[in-house]
This record gives sequence, C-alpha cells and structure tokens, in this order.
Amino acid sequence: MNPLVVAVMLAGAAPPPEHHHDHGPQLGTVKFETSCSAQAQATFVRGLGWLHSFEYEEAARTFQAAAAADPECAIARWGEAMTYYHPLWAAPNPAELAKGRDALARARTTGASPRERDYIAALETFYRDSDRRDHMTRALAYAEAMDALRARYPDDREAAVFDALALIAAGTMDADPAFTREHQAGAILNRVLALEPDHPGVAHYLIHSFDYPPLAELALPAARRYAAIAPDSPHAQHMPSHIFVRLGLWDEAIASNRASEASARTFAKAQGLPDSSSERLHAMDYLAYAYLQTGRDAEAARVLADLNAIRRADPPIFTVAYAATAIPARIALERRRWKEAAALTLPASVAGLAPLDTFGWAAAHIHFARAVGAARSGDAPAARAELARLGAIEDALVVPPGTYDWRTQVSIARQVAEAWATQAEGRGDEALRIMRAAAALDDASEKHPVTPGTLLPAREQLGELLLALGRPADALREYEAALIRAPRRLGALYGAARAARGAGNAGKARTYYAELVTQTAGGDARRPEIAEARAFARKLARY
Repeated sequence: MNPLVVAVMLAGAAPPPEHHHDHGPQLGTVKFETSCSAQAQATFVRGLGWLHSFEYEEAARTFQAAAAADPECAIARWGEAMTYYHPLWAAPNPAELAKGRDALARARTTGASPRERDYIAALETFYRDSDRRDHMTRALAYAEAMDALRARYPDDREAAVFDALALIAAGTMDADPAFTREHQAGAILNRVLALEPDHPGVAHYLIHSFDYPPLAELALPAARRYAAIAPDSPHAQHMPSHIFVRLGLWDEAIASNRASEASARTFAKAQGLPDSSSERLHAMDYLAYAYLQTGRDAEAARVLADLNAIRRADPPIFTVAYAATAIPARIALERRRWKEAAALTLPASVAGLAPLDTFGWAAAHIHFARAVGAARSGDAPAARAELARLGAIEDALVVPPGTYDWRTQVSIARQVAEAWATQAEGRGDEALRIMRAAAALDDASEKHPVTPGTLLPAREQLGELLLALGRPADALREYEAALIRAPRRLGALYGAARAARGAGNAGKARTYYAELVTQTAGGDARRPEIAEARAFARKLARY
C-alpha cells in the first residue's frame, strides 16, 4: 500500500471544512503516518486519541477495529499492544503481557513500513522475556529504545510524544530529586506543543511530567487546557485535577472531577456497562477529597452514598480498589470523627467492587482508619488489634522492581497509627519518635497518581501530635512544612492556626484562620474547624 498521511481532527480547534461531517468522539488532534488503508488509518488515529488519554479498553477495541478493516495494518497491532502496557498505572499482569506479546507477534507477520517496524521493535523491548526480566528492566529498555526511535526520526512528533511518556515512566523508578527525566520529557513535550497545541498526549503528559509538589506550577497551563482538548474522554476531564490538588485549587479540582464523573457515567451507558466505569470511581475519590478540603461535608457524604449504591465497576482494577476503600476512610478521618473511623466497615457492595485480596494495600485503608480512630478515641487495645492487621498486610506485600512501592505506603500508615496508639497508652516521647520516623519516610516517598493524597499525611500528623503534647511552636513548624508539600489542606491549615495561636504568634494565627474562612466559605458551619475559624474572624472584626 502507498504511504498515507491523514490528519484526523478529533477536538480542540475548529476542524477544517472537510471534517465538519465527522461526529466521532472528540479526543484531540493526532497525526500519524501509516501504510494502512484510508479506513484503517482513520480508525487507527482515533485509537491513538483514546490511548493518549489512557482510555485503554476503548483504545484496544479501536485498534482491533483498525486491524479488522485492514489485516495488513501492522501498526494497529502495535497500538493494541501499547494499551496493555499503561506505563504510569499498574504494571501489566500476566494476562495483559500475553495479550501484548500476541499483538506484536501478529504485527510482525503483516505488512509495515520501515518506520512502523521500528515502532514495533521498540515496544518489543518491553514485552520480550517478560517471564525472566523484571518490569523495571523492561521499562527502562523500552525508554532507551524510544530515545533511539526519536533520534532516528527527528521530525516524527508521535515518536517524541511517546518517548516523553517513556521518560516519565522511567522517572518514577529512579527517585531523582532533580527530576531529570521529568524535565527532559517536559522539554520534548513543549517543543511539540508549539506545533500541535491540540495534541491530547502533550497536555496529558505535561501534567504527569510535573505532577510533583516542586514542579506542579509548571503544568498549570496544560491542566487548564487538557479537558477542552479531549472533552469525550472521562480521564481527560479528571487529569487536570492532579495539578489543581497539588496547588490546593479546590474549586477547580471539584469542577474537574464533577465533569469527569458525569463523562464516565455517559461513557459507561454508551458502552452498555451494567453499572459504573473504573474512571468514575477514580474521579469520585478526588472529588470527595476536594469537598473535604473546603468543608463541604454534605457533598462529600453524597459521594459516599453514590459509592455505596454502585454494585459493579468495569474493569475492577486498582483505581476501583483504591477509591472504594479510601473514600469512606477519608470522610471519617478528615472530619475527625474518631469513633466513626474506629467502627468503619465496608458495605458488601463496596467490598465486592474489586478483589481486595489482590490489592492488599487498599484494604489497609480501612484498618488504618480503625486504628487511628480507636487510638484517638482512647481505645489503645482496639488500635493495637488493627495495627496487627496492618502489619500482616505490610508483611505480605511484594514489590517487584520498577513498580510502585505500596508496601512503604502501608508502613507509613502503620507507623502513624502506631504513634497514636502509643500516645493513647501515655508514652508521648515514644509516640513522637515513631511519628517522626513516619514523617521522614513519607517525605522521602511520592504518592501514586491514583490518589489525590494519603489519608492523613505523616508530617501533618506530627504537627497534630506535637500540639497534643503541648508543644505548639514545634507543631507550627511541622504544619508549615506539611503545607509546602500539600498546599491548603484543611487539616494542616487548621492545625497551623491552632498552633500559632497556642504559641502566641497572633500574626500567623490571623493569617491561617483567615485562609480557612475563605477556603470554607461554602462549607458546613457545624464543622468544628470552620466554626472556630469563623468565630476567630468575628472576634477580630470587633477590634
């Protein structure tokens, strides 16, 4: 077949006249030269639109349709294999690896241009010998192969975009404090951005490149653009909230995830899913978190009610397990409802959404909430029983090289809960030692993109413990350190205000209480933190 270049306008800027008849999904503008038939080409590019927004299942179906339209369209099988990798999510399971290898084997037996064969060969470095080489080794080999591919085809913008994604994935594995790979990826993406402002992968991957506390401001323009580029992708509606949460822009985070949840429900209905998509639950967790930071407890409670009404989520992947367990735990802990947290149980419907025996780190959310709730309620024995369960989960977790270290996250949670249990037993100095260790470990790790934040950040909890021990000046330093990492978290703002007041620092107390009042203007006036902040503001106004 003759090489064919087709630019399919999927969203963003107004499409050229010849595409006004296209009522397909609006996913952004993607260009990719292939040797496929015209019909397969258009379908393939639509698959890329889904792929760049991490809508993996729909992308796989679309690539399979492209291959069916043109059995010689080898690059469509490459696209299908790409959907099973999902480099910034969980590592592929054995079934996904087998599907990827099969898709690439089919690609090798069909027609392809030299450039297409190079794409296929690059991805083979990830799937090859997956039974003998660990995930990290293969992911780094793929990143090197994509670097070489981009160098071989310097004018190929898709090679640049996929290379940037591979660099970001490699960056999650090296814990480089200078974020070298992330900056390299950002530079590549910004060069493509100047030429393709409506490319969904560029905006999406810029967000991932800079989804870290010191870098988040760099991704704000992309975050405010991405949803409009790909309005039909639920993930594209959600993804900007990663940056909004990093920067404490709660109203924007709420709007983003409300749009994502609505889009996910529409998508699930269109696909004939019996209940909800996994993307909906992912958005719900971020939404509940943002509501809690603004004191909008009634809205957070509605998210929990919606969760309790869901009977099935497709696919039942790690995002579902995280949201199903984190949402109820957050709502109890963030509102300081300690007895409610201590008695927390999961309804059978929620517990059945994803296999928690597979995702033990998700089950740890419930035991953490129970442990902290019991300890803060003064029931040290009950807290110790939950700590034993957390320890068992931690001991059972295995972390393959190159995958996210959930074991360390469970360890941090266990230590935070243990510190509070020790405090409940009257051993304040020992509790402080344990909490400091948890805070140091938390500072040295990074959250997974699946979560807007840990249930109770360890450094924030260190401030809380110091305040309980009658050391407000020390507590204030810890709260302020916590606010650098997680700006405008309600718990840290409230703690900083109380600590400053206790330490006699009237200026900082006024500042933090005023910020609380502004942030919770639409919040529940009965919530103690909000009532205290408003009372303080009223008192100041009288003088």
